[in-house]
Amino acid sequence: MQNVNHGANLYDLSKQYGFSKDEFMDFSSNINPFGSSKAAKDYIIKNIDMVSRYPDPSYLSLKSSISSYCNCLKDNIVLGSGATELISAFIKTVNPKKSLLIVPVYSEYEKELKKINCDITKYFSKTENNFKIDINNLVETINKDNYDLVVICNPNNPTGFTFSRDEMEALSKSINSFVMIDETYIEFTNTDVYSSTSLVDKYDNLFIIRGTSKFFSTPGIRLGYGLISNKNIKEGINSNLDLWNINIFASIMGEIMFTDNEFIYDTVNLMTNERNYLINKLCSIKQLEVYETQGNFILCKIKSKSLTAKELREKLIPQKIIIRDCSSFEGLDEFFFRVCILKPDENRLLIDCLNKEFKI
Repeated sequence: MQNVNHGANLYDLSKQYGFSKDEFMDFSSNINPFGSSKAAKDYIIKNIDMVSRYPDPSYLSLKSSISSYCNCLKDNIVLGSGATELISAFIKTVNPKKSLLIVPVYSEYEKELKKINCDITKYFSKTENNFKIDINNLVETINKDNYDLVVICNPNNPTGFTFSRDEMEALSKSINSFVMIDETYIEFTNTDVYSSTSLVDKYDNLFIIRGTSKFFSTPGIRLGYGLISNKNIKEGINSNLDLWNINIFASIMGEIMFTDNEFIYDTVNLMTNERNYLINKLCSIKQLEVYETQGNFILCKIKSKSLTAKELREKLIPQKIIIRDCSSFEGLDEFFFRVCILKPDENRLLIDCLNKEFKI
């Protein structure tokens, strides 16, 4: 059976606890809880007969929307059926012998690197530094061992630490390695400060990955895109992808939602306000260590060690609340958990339940 690890398995939990899937408040799944672009959905409904057409094999309109959205050249865009497909295609194309992977992090990068028998070195962000990474030390580490590929998740999942664009530019021009930056969660940040998409046209050792599942709340359409100016690598990635790998509804939905400025603005404001609320309330629980984040998720540690993250998760499930036990992330112990940002009423219920568990 294929192993899929994107939050809780609501199907199994609903059977086990007797709740419907819709009753659960899933704080383990970091998808925009306010839903997807209404303008894009309405366009799909009005143009449902397009199901009888083949997509444009060049996806020119979709790439134009992404180009404007990311402030990069249209020719430097590659499309994938989700971000994971592009991660795999890029790693196969570059075929690195030695890679540096910043951890703790999402496990998919390591899985793909192991498929090509790559020698993986892990650069651990440390608890004692609040998971913050000094860019100069990272550059020094990379140049010391001359890695073929450096993999960065920015913001990092699960720690929430985020490099600025200026730091990513300093890195890109100081090393000879390829750099794969996964910006899956970048749109929940101030992109003017943190997003590196505008650097792609300038540095040919950069490959930036984005998906639409999280911020745009569209995991069902399976649309991802990558940005790269290196012609040889770009051609190699495209050779690993199927013709018409983006279905027509994913294509036209992307064309609309990347230009839906009202949706984008509202989502950023709503998520920022709710993130601030959760951070403030979590910090008021003395038994918890709460880590700074720019993402739509917050990493916490039970510093009192009164119970493990797994035990806390089990206590919350009967209340229809699911958190993420982070002990499976390398470098994190059994006292780390992560919560994602949901709707206001759900966030307040989470805090009420945590206050009761920690006897506040």
